[in-house]
Amino acid sequence: MATMGTRLFTWLRGELVGRDGQGNRYYRQKGGGHVHDDSLRHERRWVVYKGEVEASRVPAEWHAWLHHTSDEIPPEGGPPKRPWQKDHQRNLTGTDQAYRPPGHTLKGGRRDKATGDYEPWTPG
Repeated sequence: MATMGTRLFTWLRGELVGRDGQGNRYYRQKGGGHVHDDSLRHERRWVVYKGEVEASRVPAEWHAWLHHTSDEIPPEGGPPKRPWQKDHQRNLTGTDQAYRPPGHTLKGGRRDKATGDYEPWTPG
């Protein structure tokens, strides 16, 4: 959830640009905030998360817009998906849904035997 300062700043100076599939809202400074062509400064852009504040919840197309990699605002519902693309998923590290490879201690600690001429190092 946004802090009181972020809410106030957004209410006073924010212009809603769009939303993503998770309900996050994207803003820029009212009036576009464009600066002279010879300036290195950019317009101010930010996201107000719906629910948990977690940067990995920002989809790639909105990440590009937030970081001035693209000035095009993503279309409502996101760009057309290709058949091989998966839906955006937040970072699951540290959760029960995190990936754990075979042999991980939390998956029983057993893995397939090594093949070939592998010999484990032993001290001594």
